[in-house]
Amino acid sequence: MNSYMGDLHVAVIGAGMGGLASALALAKHGIPCIDVYETASNLGFVGAGIQLAPNMARILDYLGCWESIAKEATDIKHAGIRRHNDNTELAHVDLSYILKEYGIPHMVGHRFSLADAILNACKKETAITFHFSTSCTGIKSWTPKPTITVKPREGEPYDVSADIVLAADGIKSVIRPQILKELNVEAEVTDSGQSAYRIMLTREQMTSDPEMLELLDSDQVTRWIGERRHIIAYPISNKSIYNISTAQPDVHFAAAPSATYTTRGSKADMLDNFKDFCPLVLRMLNLVPEGEVCEWKLRVHNPLPTWVRGSVALIGDACHPTLPHLNQGAAQAIEDAGVLAIVLSKLPDHSPDSINKALKVYEHVRKERAETLVALAAASGKTLHLGEGAAREERDKQFAALKDKGGPSPDKAVDAEVQKMILGTDVMRIANDEFEAIFQKL
Repeated sequence: MNSYMGDLHVAVIGAGMGGLASALALAKHGIPCIDVYETASNLGFVGAGIQLAPNMARILDYLGCWESIAKEATDIKHAGIRRHNDNTELAHVDLSYILKEYGIPHMVGHRFSLADAILNACKKETAITFHFSTSCTGIKSWTPKPTITVKPREGEPYDVSADIVLAADGIKSVIRPQILKELNVEAEVTDSGQSAYRIMLTREQMTSDPEMLELLDSDQVTRWIGERRHIIAYPISNKSIYNISTAQPDVHFAAAPSATYTTRGSKADMLDNFKDFCPLVLRMLNLVPEGEVCEWKLRVHNPLPTWVRGSVALIGDACHPTLPHLNQGAAQAIEDAGVLAIVLSKLPDHSPDSINKALKVYEHVRKERAETLVALAAASGKTLHLGEGAAREERDKQFAALKDKGGPSPDKAVDAEVQKMILGTDVMRIANDEFEAIFQKL
C-alpha cells in the first residue's frame, strides 16, 4: 500500500464471485472506500458444486478466507473418465501430485461455501459497504470521474460518482454493451448450443445403492462422456452431497429471449436426454425429485477488444464467460480480483490517466490468459462430445495411453501440461513484479 490511497473510492457492480473477491482483495490492499451494488436482496447462492483449483485457492489464501472453505471441501486425488453407455473406464488420472507440485491440493466444494466465506471476510472489512436490492442501470458519464446510476428496488434512482468502477455484473452485464458502444464495436453473447443440469444428491438418497455410495465416499471426480453430452460428478460438503453437472445440446432455450438463462426443467426430458447412459447414471438421475430439475443455458461471447474504458473495467463473466469444461469460471474471476487489487494499490496518484494505466496493466496481465482458457474449454468440450468415427477412436486411444503410461489427455481439465499452465501461474505475483515496467510503457 502506498501513501496515495487517501480517499480512493471504488464502486463494484455485482456481488457474484468476481465482485465479492474484488471487494475483499481491494480492502486487504488498503483501498479505503468500496461500495458494492447488488440487484439481489441477499446472496442466496446457487446450490451447486464447484471445483476449487489451486490457482484460485492460492489467491483466497492470500486474502485470508481459504481455510474455512477447505475444511468441508473434498481433496480430489483421482479423475476417472468413463464411457457413457457401459461405464467402462477410458482413463484414470492420478491428481495427488498436484499438492506436491503446486503446494495446494485440487479440491471440490459447495458454491455456497466458497461465496459465503468470501462474503463473511468482506463483512469484517470496514472499507466495504454493501447495497443490496440495488441495480446499476448504466454509466451516466465517463469523465472526469465515472458516474453510475443505481436503482434501489424500493426507491428512486440516484447517481454515484467514484474514482473507479469495476463491472462484475456477469454475462448479462449492463456496462459491457456501453463500453462496446463507446468503441463502436459489436461483440454480443453467442450461443454455445449447450445447456446444463445441476443436481445435488444427498447421502440419504444414495444410501441404499452400494455403487453410488462408493462414488460418494471416494476422492474422485468422475466424467461419463458420450456423443454431444457428458456428466461430471464429485462428492462435496464433507461427502454428504454428490454433485452432478451435465452438458447437453440446448433445446429449451433456443427460441427463448436472450435474457433467459435458467428454466425449471422436466425430469422426463432430463432422463430422455441421457437414456443411452449406463444404468448407474440413470439410477442417480432417477433420484432427482420431480420439480427440482433446473436447466442452465451455457453462453459465451467472442473476445472483446478491451476490458477497460477510462476508469471503468470489466471483471469475470462480464468480459470472459467460459464453458465449464476446464473448471475455471470462478477461478478466473478471482484471478481478476487479485490482479486488480495489486495494480490499484500501486497507483502513483489518483488522476484519471494513472487509474486508466493501472487498469490497462490489469488487462495486460489477465486478458490473454483468460481468453486462452475460454478457447481451451470450448475445444475440450468438443473433444469430449465426439460421435462415432475416426476422431473418437483416436481420442479413446489417447485415453488408453494415458491410463497405461501417462502423456497428453484429450480431456484438457486433467492434462498435466494444461494444468501446469493454469495452476502453476501466480497472477498476483506477476502483477506485483511487472507493474512498474508495464505501467511505464503505457
